[in-house]
Amino acid sequence: MVAQKKIFNVQNLTQKLKDTKTLVLADYRGLTVDQLSQLRAKIKKAGGELEVVKNRLLNRAAKEAKVEIDKKALTGPTIVLWTWEKDLEPLKALYQFGQEAGLPKIKFGFFDHQPTPVEKVNQLATLPSQEQLRANLIMSLKSPTSRLNQTLGSNLTKLILILKGKGGEQ
Repeated sequence: MVAQKKIFNVQNLTQKLKDTKTLVLADYRGLTVDQLSQLRAKIKKAGGELEVVKNRLLNRAAKEAKVEIDKKALTGPTIVLWTWEKDLEPLKALYQFGQEAGLPKIKFGFFDHQPTPVEKVNQLATLPSQEQLRANLIMSLKSPTSRLNQTLGSNLTKLILILKGKGGEQ
């Protein structure tokens, strides 16, 4: 019965590894059950899934899915962040929680079926959202025309004031 459950878990993890867009392994040692529940809720709200996994089972699933996971990342207690879309919001939620609580510590990342170093995972987690990037782009495109309009408008206003001033003296 126990062996059958492990086989099912490995098959489940294998399928998740094949389907996932983003995979992040983190060490959750030191987190309380309440903190882990809060983190799980934040990740779920952001569109991801957080799961505690056994390293040995994840290693077997990675071999079956032909996914290369750094062996150093498969030590100690491990939680896995799964995302099914290219949205980075679940990663940002994990990173932000880690900044506030000091835990969990990210051990490994996997984006678009490519292993990713921890430094790059942290960089991706700090990128602005797509809405923020779009807003910045619109503002930068709008800014030169606004300044040009303001500059031309102020010169026109000065010209009108000068003409009104000379017209009133005659």
